[in-house]
Amino acid sequence: MTMKWGLVLLGLCVSVSGLAEDVTVSDVPPRGKTVYIIPIRDNIDPALVYLVRRGVKEAIEANADALILNMDTNGGRVDNTEEIIAILNKFPRQHRLYTYINTKAFSAGAFIASATREIYMAPGSVIGAAAPILMAPGGAQELPKTVEEKMTSAVRALVRANAQRQGHRAEVFDAMVDKDQGLTVSDKEITPKGKILTLTNNEAEAPYGEPPQNLLSAGTKADLDAVVSAIAPGHPLVITVEPTGFEQLARLIVTISPLLLAGAMLCGYIEFKTPGFGVFGIGAVILAAIYFLGHYIAGLSGHENAVIFTIGMALLVVELFVLPGHIIPGILGAGLVFYALLNAMVDNYPSDSVLPSLPQLALPLKNLTLALIISAAGIILLAKIFPKTPLYATLVLTGVNPGADSHTRGAPNIGARGTALTPLRPAGAADFGDGPVDVLTQGAFIKAGVTVSVIKVEGNIITVEAA
Repeated sequence: MTMKWGLVLLGLCVSVSGLAEDVTVSDVPPRGKTVYIIPIRDNIDPALVYLVRRGVKEAIEANADALILNMDTNGGRVDNTEEIIAILNKFPRQHRLYTYINTKAFSAGAFIASATREIYMAPGSVIGAAAPILMAPGGAQELPKTVEEKMTSAVRALVRANAQRQGHRAEVFDAMVDKDQGLTVSDKEITPKGKILTLTNNEAEAPYGEPPQNLLSAGTKADLDAVVSAIAPGHPLVITVEPTGFEQLARLIVTISPLLLAGAMLCGYIEFKTPGFGVFGIGAVILAAIYFLGHYIAGLSGHENAVIFTIGMALLVVELFVLPGHIIPGILGAGLVFYALLNAMVDNYPSDSVLPSLPQLALPLKNLTLALIISAAGIILLAKIFPKTPLYATLVLTGVNPGADSHTRGAPNIGARGTALTPLRPAGAADFGDGPVDVLTQGAFIKAGVTVSVIKVEGNIITVEAA
C-alpha cells in the first residue's frame, strides 16, 4: 500500500513539474529586440563624432539588434563625416544599420546615410546636394578647379565604396557628389549632367529596372516609430542616445589633453616638494579628473581608467611615504598610472581585442609623449627657480609643523651637524642640540634619523644636506 501511494505521488510530482515547466515556457514572452537611436542633427562636427562614438559603443555593449540614425542635417565637415562612417563600420550587425531621414540629409548627411543598410524617409523629406564646398569666414565658396576635382574624386570614392558595401546604387550617390555625372537609370534620365542630384522621398523610393528596385529609399514612413515597428515588430526596447550638452567641452578637453597632463604632473611635482597636502595637490587631482572626464564624455574612456589611475597613485604614495625603498609598489603604481593615462585616449570598442593595436596607440602615444616633454621641461625649470622664490619659502615655512614641539629656534651655523627628526621631503624638522628647528633640503629626500649638516642659512630658511 505504501509503495503504491509512493508511486502515485511520484507520478503526480512528475506531472505537476512538467505542467509547471510548460506553463513557464509558454507564459514567458520572447525577449523584445533592442533598438538604439542616434540623432544626427544640425551640423556634422567634432561634437557629433563624440555622440555617435558613445552611442555605437553603448549599442555594442548592449548587444543591440538594430541601430537607427535619426537624421536632419544640412551637412558639415568631410573629416568628421569620415570619422562617423568609420565608427558606424564598427557596429557588428551591419545589416541592421538604418537611416531615417526626418526632413533632410544634405551633403555629409547623405554620405553618412550611404554607410547604412537601409534608408527610410519621412513624407516631404529630401536627400542629396552632396558636392564638396569650401567653408570660409564669409560663407560657402567655390573650390578652385583642380582642388574641386581632387576633392570630388576622393569623396566620390569614399561614398561609392560604402554604398556598394551596403547594397545601394552607387551611381545615385555619384550623381549627388559630382555634377558632371548626371543619373540615368533604365534609359530614364533622372537628372541631367551638369546638375547635382537631390531626391524627394517619392523620387527616392520609385522602382527602376528588372526586377524593379527602389532607386534609393526603402520606403516612406510617417515617423520614427513606424520605422521601429517595421524593423523590430512587437515590443522592442528603444533607447535614444541623447546629447549631453558637454560634447563641445569634451572636444576642447581632448584637444588640450597633453597640456592637462603636463599641468597635473607639474602640480604634483610642486606638491611633492612642499610639505602637507595643499593647493597644488588639489590642482593635480582636479586636472587629472578633468582629463578623464573629458575622454569619458568623448566616448573614448570608461570609468575603469580613472579607477586604475587612482589605484596606481595609491601604490606610488605607499612606495614614497609608507614603504620607502620597496620597489614593487612603485613599479606597479607607475605602470598602472601610465596604462590608465594612455588607455583613456585609445578609441577602443567592446568588439575590439583587449590590447589596442598600433594604429589605435599612435595618437595616444603622441599626446602622452608631448605631455611628458612639457612636464619634464617645466620640472627642470621649477627645480632651479622655484626653491629660490618667496612662494616656495612661504609654503615650506607654513607647512612644516610635524608636532607641537617643533619650532624655529636660533639658526645654527653653516657646517653644524644634527639629526633629522622627521622625513625631509624636502622640508621637515631637525635637532642641532637645542631642540627641533624647521629645515629643508635642496630637493633630496632624507629619512628621519639621518645625520644632516647645514649648508646655507638665509633668514629663517635653513638648508641642509645629508652629512
